[in-house]
Amino acid sequence: MIGVLIIVGIVVLLSYLIGSIPTGYIIVKLKTGQDIRTVGSGSTGATNVKRVLGKKWFFTVMLLDAFKGALPVILAKLWVGNITGVGLFPVLAAIFVIIGHSKPVFLQFKGGKSVASGVGTILALNWQVGILIALIWAIITYVSKYVSLGSIIALALSPFLMHYIGHAPIGYTAYCTIGAIYIIYLHRQNIVRLIKGEENKVR
Repeated sequence: MIGVLIIVGIVVLLSYLIGSIPTGYIIVKLKTGQDIRTVGSGSTGATNVKRVLGKKWFFTVMLLDAFKGALPVILAKLWVGNITGVGLFPVLAAIFVIIGHSKPVFLQFKGGKSVASGVGTILALNWQVGILIALIWAIITYVSKYVSLGSIIALALSPFLMHYIGHAPIGYTAYCTIGAIYIIYLHRQNIVRLIKGEENKVR
């Protein structure tokens, strides 16, 4: 029992710290000297980085954040695997890496909205479902011109895709449900702006 608790503690701590690495903040700081948290929405995520550095760095940060999300989950799967039958350790890694991204200890707990890192965690849990979610996000964002709308819909569909297409352990579906609720909650102001027709479109 003590051994399991130690493993849980290590997985949780490492995943949170990896998630807390502020990719967008670091890149904008190195390129311009600006604090990305003082620009636009104040988020450290790819969409806000685009406002400062353009499309190329939007995709760069998005890919780096997705990798950051996937890494702890992959390490958890390789290290302790699915020994509980419900995917406990990979799920713990996924949960705490998106918490780290949105509430990074290195930036006084002010980070991004965990979309790219969240998709990264799902890719690491089940790559087919992860790719489907990424495609749904891309299509809805392209058609609507709203990054937030694409993110909300894609993540909202993730539990159903994981359950019916991924045929994954129940813990993976539970994580997608929890993760979707959390990330949609982080988009609550975007939802208000979408309803009012005041949300910024992708240009």
